[in-house]
Amino acid sequence: MPESRPELPRLVLARHGTTAWSALGRHTGRSDVPLSDEGREGARRLAAVLAPFTFSLVLTSPLSRATETCVLAGYGERAEVDVDLAEWDYGEAEGRTTEELRETRPGWTLWQDGVVGGESAADVGRRADRVIARARGAGGDTLCFAHGHLSRVLAARWVGLPPVGGRLLAFDAGAVGVLAYEREVPVIERWNERPR
Repeated sequence: MPESRPELPRLVLARHGTTAWSALGRHTGRSDVPLSDEGREGARRLAAVLAPFTFSLVLTSPLSRATETCVLAGYGERAEVDVDLAEWDYGEAEGRTTEELRETRPGWTLWQDGVVGGESAADVGRRADRVIARARGAGGDTLCFAHGHLSRVLAARWVGLPPVGGRLLAFDAGAVGVLAYEREVPVIERWNERPR
């Protein structure tokens, strides 16, 4: 009979709940915009999606929309703040919608064109790589409360894509993603799952 293999650790991503800015499509990087009432309700519903997991490590972005989501989902007492989970620094794009940015830069996309005065995709990718290394060394599953673009980069880096590969992975406010393994190969097991 073949030996059973130990389970490889998973990285579970929980995006913070809705904010007034996320509802309007405003780039919300380092601005500390709080959860809306809808966002708080969505954060509470995350508890049911996360309940089947046992986490060795729980991490949260330092921004209040993520830390409040963490608390409302039931993990506030266990969570450690990790500055690498902060959202992409959008520089001059902060608080602006894609449509507003395209008024002066037709066809602009964050992934292709980047931002002035903020982080590059490669900068965000380096932060994501540090989070992944920490999760893989945690001795079990890790839960991260974070943000949309940062989580998309995390997923891309988990499966070996460059940071801009995150452009292919829409991730809604209040959604969950599970990064796991198929045998020894890193895979995206579940993505953009919303609590009911």
